[in-house]
Amino acid sequence: MAMLYDTFLVLPLIMAVVAMAMAVKGLLFANVTSSMGTALHPALVRVIAVLAVNVFFCWFWVKNGQTLGMQAWRIKLVGMNGQPVTVKMGVKRMAGALLSAICLGMGYWWCLIDKQSRYWHDYLSGSELELLPARKKAAK
Repeated sequence: MAMLYDTFLVLPLIMAVVAMAMAVKGLLFANVTSSMGTALHPALVRVIAVLAVNVFFCWFWVKNGQTLGMQAWRIKLVGMNGQPVTVKMGVKRMAGALLSAICLGMGYWWCLIDKQSRYWHDYLSGSELELLPARKKAAK
């Protein structure tokens, strides 16, 4: 569910970044774009989307170990020894998550048979998800 929450944040981010790239293209190539428009090559849009998603997740993970979706579900990403997540760990985790998905989701299903309930990208990045305790409600 945290991934679903974050998807609602990442999609508008991708749209905004692609729109900015289109605006930059329009400004830089004003003479050329009048005949061919400001559309971007589909491969460039994919690269921009992947970079935006990676920056989004890595920034939140390095900043406090949680994206907004993870905060809602009390999940935190930490190093396997409890240390904070580094940029290198975040990038490795994103690459590992992509690998997990490309292999028909096997890296995600792996947690069902792993004794420590870890995913492939946990092992590849040296990080793991931690369930935080429920917040206690303030007494009235």
